[in-house]
Amino acid sequence: MKDPRIIVALDCQEEKEALVLMAKLDPSLCRLKIGKELFTATGPQLVEKLMRHGFEIFLDLKFHDIPNTVGRACIAAARLGVWMLNVHALGGSKMLSAARDAIPAGQTKLIAVTLLTSMGPRDLREIGINQTPEQIVQHLALLALDCGLDGVVCSALEAKQLRQLITDKFDLITPGIRPIDSTMDDQQRVMTPRQAIENGSDYLVIGRPITQADDPLLVLRRLTEEINNQRSGA
Repeated sequence: MKDPRIIVALDCQEEKEALVLMAKLDPSLCRLKIGKELFTATGPQLVEKLMRHGFEIFLDLKFHDIPNTVGRACIAAARLGVWMLNVHALGGSKMLSAARDAIPAGQTKLIAVTLLTSMGPRDLREIGINQTPEQIVQHLALLALDCGLDGVVCSALEAKQLRQLITDKFDLITPGIRPIDSTMDDQQRVMTPRQAIENGSDYLVIGRPITQADDPLLVLRRLTEEINNQRSGA
């Protein structure tokens, strides 16, 4: 069974736009990520349509609430049949454990967001956090591991350090991935696909470099080849 390493972020505003983009991609080469904006606009029906076309879905809603509410939200999300969903590690161990208890291990992957890749040291100081992004990510990743989650979302810049601390069975999902010839957009902590794989990332979330390309499938194939070559040592 194929295990595509690229997760294409469908940062769309409406269903029609998402379906047009989906038609330009290949489910054997990627999974799809649906975030807050698109899910709020379209609801569960879009998830079901994309899955009928063979795509596995990462439902990126970053649940963060009291433990009971998050647990019930995770149950509802898992019932959709999504491949992966996430919660926010800043919710603490009680919330993370409630999410884990709600979804038996081995079904939908349950991961935690550590620190948004748009946040740098200045942003952290602004909200009263004086630790470095690396320190925060490490602490939250170990917390998620202790609570039995399947992995974390982190910057590829932190993946190397985390992989040295945590088993290969704990997934590292990294947004902020940009091919060498791409702009950074609103991401601060970014890395190329090859660098991310070298650092121990398992899955790469890539949005605009693919979705805004003239030929999204061509870019997807090129990036997949780059990743496969790195993983094979070529």
